Amino acid sequence: MGFKALSALLTVIAGVGGALALYWILNKLAEILPGKLEHKVKPYLYILPAFAAIVLYLIYPAILTINNSFKDNLSLKYVGFANYTNLFKSSEFKDTLFNTLLWIVIVPAVTVVVGLLVAVLADRLKPSGEKLTKTIIFLPMAISMIGAATIWRFIYDARPKGQPQIGLQNALIGTLDWGPIAWLQKSDFHLNSLLLMLILLWAQVGFSMVLLSAAVKGVPVDTLEAARIDGAGERAIFFRVVVPQIKGTVITVFITVTIGVMKVFDIVYVNTNGDFNTNVLGNLFYNNISTFLNYGAASAIVVILMVAVLPIMWYQVRHFKAEEEAA
Repeated sequence: MGFKALSALLTVIAGVGGALALYWILNKLAEILPGKLEHKVKPYLYILPAFAAIVLYLIYPAILTINNSFKDNLSLKYVGFANYTNLFKSSEFKDTLFNTLLWIVIVPAVTVVVGLLVAVLADRLKPSGEKLTKTIIFLPMAISMIGAATIWRFIYDARPKGQPQIGLQNALIGTLDWGPIAWLQKSDFHLNSLLLMLILLWAQVGFSMVLLSAAVKGVPVDTLEAARIDGAGERAIFFRVVVPQIKGTVITVFITVTIGVMKVFDIVYVNTNGDFNTNVLGNLFYNNISTFLNYGAASAIVVILMVAVLPIMWYQVRHFKAEEEAA
């Protein structure tokens, strides 16, 4: 235990010390330059480490992935668009795309709605009750997705009839002489996928609630009082006064959750590994690169995800710029 603590401390000291030394060297290099040139170059030198990290850990891997998506399963020779063609011809990939689309349509919208509802209702409680409620709802955010998926796996667990049920849902319906039901194997109306989505909702509602609660509290009281004086009811005030003024936060939360949903992997991998028609793109990528060692197909899946995320990121950047200009 003492060795681990010492190792962690030395790592922090080395990291912070290394960063300070790097910026000290960059600052000294800038000071060597003549007057005006120093002031022009210095800001670029300060952002150089961050830019280098982005190039090394983001841009270079992205270029490498795009390149590998046009190669065979071992990334040895080019096969053109064969990986993309094979994917879009595959019924498994089409089902996976549909499941991923379901996640994108359902989870962000429900997360925003439930988060906003909880934020508004919690704000009506006494300060102590509000803090306790928000703390409890936010707690799942402290759990890793693997941990959350494992918790819910036990909730959905189904044992053969006659055996003790350790799964909470089957234990409850067992008191009514029903079941047991293999929840994660029921693909009728994508019930198992919806149950998996519930795990992410449970984990993300706290994030949505905190941001939206702060936005709601930021709505000027004078605006609300003016609406009440004009005879508007509480429902009209909420939808016509509050919601328009927190629109920016709603969009930010929605986009952030959407990007997270498009990359979801842990929940599906832990509970079903994509079986029973629950697969999503993240899990399909993992299986291709780890189980089947098909680097070409895995790279193609990542490129498809990147292409799908780019319009969302572009819209988010435009939205931030519009908010800055409005401010």
